[in-house]
Amino acid sequence: MSISVSNRSASSPALIVTAIGGLYVAQSVIGGITWTGLPAVMRDQGLPLDRIGLLTLIALPWALKFLWSPAVERYRLPPAGRNRTGTIILIGGLVSIIGLLAVAELGPAAFWPVVACLTVVAFAASTVDIACDGFAVQNLAGRNLGWGNAAQVGGAYLGSAIGAGLFLYLVEIHGWRAAVSAMASLLVLLGLPFLFGIAGQSRKEVREHVPSLGAALRRPQIRRGLAASAIYVLAQKAALTMLGPFLVDAGLSLSTIGLVNGVGSMILGVAASLAGGALVRWLGTRSVLVLALVLQAGSLLILAAFSLSGIFPTGPLAAVAMLSSSGIMALGFVALYAQFMRWSDPRQAGVDFTLFQCMDALVSMAGGILAGYLAQHLGYGALFGGAGLVALVAAPTIAMVSDRE
Repeated sequence: MSISVSNRSASSPALIVTAIGGLYVAQSVIGGITWTGLPAVMRDQGLPLDRIGLLTLIALPWALKFLWSPAVERYRLPPAGRNRTGTIILIGGLVSIIGLLAVAELGPAAFWPVVACLTVVAFAASTVDIACDGFAVQNLAGRNLGWGNAAQVGGAYLGSAIGAGLFLYLVEIHGWRAAVSAMASLLVLLGLPFLFGIAGQSRKEVREHVPSLGAALRRPQIRRGLAASAIYVLAQKAALTMLGPFLVDAGLSLSTIGLVNGVGSMILGVAASLAGGALVRWLGTRSVLVLALVLQAGSLLILAAFSLSGIFPTGPLAAVAMLSSSGIMALGFVALYAQFMRWSDPRQAGVDFTLFQCMDALVSMAGGILAGYLAQHLGYGALFGGAGLVALVAAPTIAMVSDRE
């Protein structure tokens, strides 16, 4: 006779949310450095846009992590015994910290060695994300699951504020090595609440279900979710890979861009996340997704107008940049993640949710490379103007594939 014992931690939901929130912040610190901070630093040093666009290759582990997500879940949840989430997070965290310290020593001019190190860091961070998502779904049941989603989205914007905002400010004031080393030290602090708190409090369990990709891909909800993710991510954020370089070329200093990213993520991003949660309850995910696409189309067309006119007033330009990269993005992705959770099977939510995130990363990577090429050869005006039209066309399409409720 098989025995099934609850896998929930003995900790309170508040402690669990706090602990996993630190992990989500840490992951987003790495992402902020990689996809916002580093492109601005490299452009400031004169690197061409098409090469900067290649930085999106670092997203490859995030795009492919679905391949090893079942293995991670099977290791994390052995047939009998306690879950091994803490072990995965400890190893992944150490690899990430060592990788960032190596990047600090290399310097931004060593393009391909930096890309290689950050790709290893991305592999470790994406593996930690699989374990963290699975742990959150298992230990935050019912109404508490919403707090886990809030920690995920809120942690992402707080981490982005640090990795894309504070990081650039530190680069400007103290230099590359000190800034990257400070970020590596911060990862240590963010992981401590989980590792020394709730990681060892899970209960022993005998498990029957075996997570697999086959079980996920046989479900029509997963296939619909993959289509929705591809459409939405391409329309919503692919062109924003070039936002940092655009602001540099418009004359803004790295410290100013850092403040724009930091204030936008910490204030506007968090506020928009809360507003998105309320609007999802009131209007449903479909309406919020369409609204966010229409708003993003407007902001991209305004950025195109700035570029084509050659006039770059710092205040209005910074305001549109914050609105586009933080406010509208947060509003839309709260709805998108809510939709993903609805489509995920609770028995293997780590695998299902990972599939959606991988499609996000894959499209972001391809879109970033294309954005760099278009900006280099056609200009920022053509890039942002074309992206705005794509967002408008995508709005009715995303309405077709998302749920009404």
